[in-house]
Amino acid sequence: MSGNTDTVHENITARSDRARAWLALLLAGIFEVGYALSVGGSQGFTVLAWSLVAVVFFLLTLFALSLALRTVDVGIGYAVWAGIGAVGAALLGPVFFDETLSPIKSLWLAVIIGGVVWLKLSDSPERTRTGEPSRP
Repeated sequence: MSGNTDTVHENITARSDRARAWLALLLAGIFEVGYALSVGGSQGFTVLAWSLVAVVFFLLTLFALSLALRTVDVGIGYAVWAGIGAVGAALLGPVFFDETLSPIKSLWLAVIIGGVVWLKLSDSPERTRTGEPSRP
């Protein structure tokens, strides 16, 4: 009975670790959006306040990304992080700066979002639990 309880506890712990890693990855993506927008506002790091904000967001995004990559595969984690940053900056660029968001840009942003969702879905529990790729 004790072996069964240990296995259940390990599965719960593994799921909890994965959930925390994906939360850290989401935060890293949000910080990346902040970094991209603040770099845009810094006008080539010539505006001190925006430049300082950019440095803070840069450090936060790298820290959160490094935490996430302890559990999430590097390729998937980096793609999700970059996707969140790209989509977030593209959607918020027109809000903060004199940028446009055309229908064709919106279409390609939707493709990026779809790719990020599928990458998340590909992080299968079987693979994480056994350490081996899942097989059909």
